[in-house]
Amino acid sequence: MSWFTKKRPPPIRSLVGDGTVLTGSLRFREGLRIDGQVHGDVIAEGDGRSILVIGDNGRVSGRVVASHVIISGEVEGPVHSTELLELQPKARVFGEVRYELLEMHPGAQVDGDLTPLKTAAKPALKLAATNDA
Repeated sequence: MSWFTKKRPPPIRSLVGDGTVLTGSLRFREGLRIDGQVHGDVIAEGDGRSILVIGDNGRVSGRVVASHVIISGEVEGPVHSTELLELQPKARVFGEVRYELLEMHPGAQVDGDLTPLKTAAKPALKLAATNDA
């Protein structure tokens, strides 16, 4: 169970508005919404909870790192979500995706590897019956 179901998500305090083009790395705490374009990395700082929302018109060309990532727009670069990654129906991701939990809606597209952060340990294979007596 994710912490998002137990606690309120952090507030979105920053916005890259529609029509805005930002060139360079963008670092934030708590919450950020992108409806414009960012040409550079978008990274949540600190070990605290964070939420990044990339709206329908939002575009990021660079690395994306946050606890909770919601993508409705486009990301060209790797995405790393330490808690929950939500890929909405119009989401387009071109790059490697790493996540703890993944929610992918029909219509969302990923052109790259999907890799969970924790790989469940596989139980040892035990044979039900053997010919040894």
